[in-house]
Amino acid sequence: MNINQFVVYQVKMSAEFRTLRFRPYSELQEKNLRVDISNYEQVYLSQMAPDDSVQTVRKRLEEKIPKTFKGHSISVSDVIVMNKAGVVSAYYVDKDKLIAIAGFLRLNTSGSLVSMDTTEFKIDGKPGTWLACDDTIVDGKQFFLMQNEQMKNSAACVIVNDAGKVIVNEASQFNETAIQQIRAFLHPPVTAQQQPMSPLKENWQRYYENGEYVRNVEGSEEQNYSFVDGNKNNPKQSKSKSEKRPSVLKKLHEKQAEIARRNGKAVPQAMMEQEAERKRK
Repeated sequence: MNINQFVVYQVKMSAEFRTLRFRPYSELQEKNLRVDISNYEQVYLSQMAPDDSVQTVRKRLEEKIPKTFKGHSISVSDVIVMNKAGVVSAYYVDKDKLIAIAGFLRLNTSGSLVSMDTTEFKIDGKPGTWLACDDTIVDGKQFFLMQNEQMKNSAACVIVNDAGKVIVNEASQFNETAIQQIRAFLHPPVTAQQQPMSPLKENWQRYYENGEYVRNVEGSEEQNYSFVDGNKNNPKQSKSKSEKRPSVLKKLHEKQAEIARRNGKAVPQAMMEQEAERKRK
């Protein structure tokens, strides 16, 4: 979620910075002095309404200084940095106006090829050399407006990231259209092919998903229908030796012996021995 907020910077109070303090922007340009954050210190930070602008913020601070404001009253040479919905811009407070300035905030990303000091930069597929003339920060990433050094204003500028990759082919400034194109680069839509694959699930996880246990799944594959236990296809259990069917011949001999005893006849010796053996078991 983006937070709308602003920060006020003022020139450090040390004597070495007195030549920068309270100076109009035109004087800094004449002396080729750059507005650099290393010469400033943060004196105030606050949230702002989505419809706030740098002008309304300046006016509010001029009318009343907040209690948590650490510096002097808002003055020429101050810098107001706005973070509006993830787009960061810096403005130099001049006597009668606010001047957008480039390069005040630097992310110093390791491996960066482009900065506000970049000149004679070559862009693949484009003629001539290019220099950085403006910058902005969008969603925590820095982008640069590059101007052709040979053709100047007669050629459209391009917008690149800090690695020199062209993000916007034709632009004159960081307007709403350019910001939308930058955001499209930062947050490309996720296609169906890019959707992450679901992790493989255990049998019991799959069975539970449709609100039932495993009855309908096991019913189609189970060899042993007495097992509805979360494990598909339990094999039929083989009977133990003790559960095997008795010998048919043994049953016949037992029946013959029983008939002989019932009729008062002697039981054959072989049958008697077999009967005795069976009883011993």
